[in-house]
Amino acid sequence: MDLRSAARGFLAFLLSVPVLQGNDEWTVTYSSSNVCALRGAMVEINCTYEYPDDVQYRPTTVTTLWFTKEDNHQPVDLEHDTDSTGRVKSSCGEVSCSGSRCHEICTLRIKDLRQSDSAVYKFRFTTNQPGGEYTGDPGVTLSVTDLQVKVSFPDPTNPTGAELECHSMCGLAGDPPYIWFRNGQNVGQGVNYSPSIQSEESYSCAVEGYEHLHSPLVYAPRTPSVTVSPSGEIKEGSRVTLSCSSDANPAAEYTWFKDITDRYSRHMNQGPQLIFSYILSLDSGQYRCDATNKLGKKSVTKSIDVKYAPNTPSVTVRPSGEIEEGSSVTLSCSSDANPAAEYTWFKVNADRSYKKMNQGPLLVFSYIVSSDSGQYRCEAQNTIGKRSVYNSIDVKCE
Repeated sequence: MDLRSAARGFLAFLLSVPVLQGNDEWTVTYSSSNVCALRGAMVEINCTYEYPDDVQYRPTTVTTLWFTKEDNHQPVDLEHDTDSTGRVKSSCGEVSCSGSRCHEICTLRIKDLRQSDSAVYKFRFTTNQPGGEYTGDPGVTLSVTDLQVKVSFPDPTNPTGAELECHSMCGLAGDPPYIWFRNGQNVGQGVNYSPSIQSEESYSCAVEGYEHLHSPLVYAPRTPSVTVSPSGEIKEGSRVTLSCSSDANPAAEYTWFKDITDRYSRHMNQGPQLIFSYILSLDSGQYRCDATNKLGKKSVTKSIDVKYAPNTPSVTVRPSGEIEEGSSVTLSCSSDANPAAEYTWFKVNADRSYKKMNQGPLLVFSYIVSSDSGQYRCEAQNTIGKRSVYNSIDVKCE
């Protein structure tokens, strides 16, 4: 067998065991029970059917079809199936009769094979004789597959020394002539290829003479992307999910870390998602997703900023100690909040109503008097919520 012939055999490999299906008078004989072919290639499925030559009904008329599915228990002719339009053609030779039996050879040809073409194919013929119809069960199983590149690293101390192997579900006696491609360029022949792996490169293989039928590319992960759900402002107490994805083949595995310092990261989760069922303010920070496969690793960072209502404010009085009439006194209000709080000062009246005193964190008395004695309220507010605190001052007279 020459190399080109081997390649053709590889693209559509038949288990070449004739399969006789029928009774003593009506039969369908398939040339094989299983056919394996590459996606994008062309395949032929052959059969011979036979029926009794009944002189009473001469000339006998025969109609034939191939099918994979039924509609209301009736076979759907593949040539009329919208999924196969323009890709399927069936043909039969001349009917030959010998003695009391007639037979004919028929072929189903499918081009531009797709994964969805994997199915069981059956042949059916119908004559004008009484009961003159027959389906060849159980049919022929067609498996459509891609070439696959298997990745291994024979030397664990050499992380870039990969061995790539071209592989298919389709069997073939003898080694077919494989061609290897790096970034789409022909780089060699053989079942195996041993490149020095570079993170931005991609690799594929094909059978010689059918270079347009590449295996799927294998390559290291591309720079991942991270989405945050729900989008928009993150509020303390909500449920937040970070999802990481990367284009890679073999598929990437994902690991999440939280960056604590420039040199230290804490492992958070293994998998594409990092879920906070009840997120807290201390969860704010920078997170890193590592996407890894056998050919390399890429990372991306994502910062999250958790918004939260002001904590209970605190008030300081300057100067501290006893407040004397005529002195300068400043009340300062502060609260931990994100976004930063805005402050409003009120004085509590005798009837428990409030008199607004100032907008801002400071309430300044340049020359405090005894009538300024009383209770004051500081209100800290942001877009998430608000909190208040009370503070009393007692001005001493000389």
